[in-house]
Amino acid sequence: MRTLSIRSFKLSSESRGRFFTVAVSLLAFALPAFSQSAQPAPAPVKPQTFAFDVVSVRPSKPGCAGMSIGASFGRFSARCTTLWGLLYNAFPVRLSSPFPGLPGWADSAAFDVEAKMDDETLQALQKLPAEQQGKISQQMRQAILADRFQLRIHHETREGQIYKLILAKSGFKLKEAPASDRGSGSSWGRGEIKINNGPLSSLAFTLGDILGHDVIDQTGRSGNYDIALHWTPDEEQGTSDAGPTLFTAIEEQLGLKLVSAKGPVDVIVVDHVEKPSAN
Repeated sequence: MRTLSIRSFKLSSESRGRFFTVAVSLLAFALPAFSQSAQPAPAPVKPQTFAFDVVSVRPSKPGCAGMSIGASFGRFSARCTTLWGLLYNAFPVRLSSPFPGLPGWADSAAFDVEAKMDDETLQALQKLPAEQQGKISQQMRQAILADRFQLRIHHETREGQIYKLILAKSGFKLKEAPASDRGSGSSWGRGEIKINNGPLSSLAFTLGDILGHDVIDQTGRSGNYDIALHWTPDEEQGTSDAGPTLFTAIEEQLGLKLVSAKGPVDVIVVDHVEKPSAN
């Protein structure tokens, strides 16, 4: 399940280097005409850099089991987690997405990661919109991989199967969530998706995890929504108590539709990565 900016594997409840900088500009005012001497220029405002203040990466104890990844505001924690698991939680990719260039130990060697923000960074992050918080949190985890795993990547665009999420002819059935300062999050399990105070792009991304292909939000709808979607998986269809399929449920319950198409797919290629030294 996924909460806030942490990604998860189906029924798990704990959901990939660059820093994100918020640009701050200054407006200069002319001095009064009667000023006889130049006044000192104001000190430049330092842009806010979002980065963890403390990061610890250690090999997990031999024989550990049960990969777990979780976070609260200001902290990121991973236990018995492989490089692949860290990549999955730091980059917007699918469970089925390939990572060309990964070494053999990427899905076998396990690590424990602890990261903490300082209070100033945390307060600045909390002032941003929920969707922006999620993107920045991902970029902060990407920075851990770049710094501690020496991860270097590049992106390639390849054609592949995608789905377009569009408005159904039956009419859009969701109501925009009331404005609030509550966080946003999403989770999904077998036959169920729940999104709290999240944009339709979050629904599209979650559907991409389930379908194994990119889902592109082409609804044209902005705003955040509370979404509860329920369906019967394909392997259970045909039973006496079977509910709608995923595609039918999306149209009947949300007033949306998935359309299969071919389109550009972003592939992350790993150029370099190393096992980190413990600290």
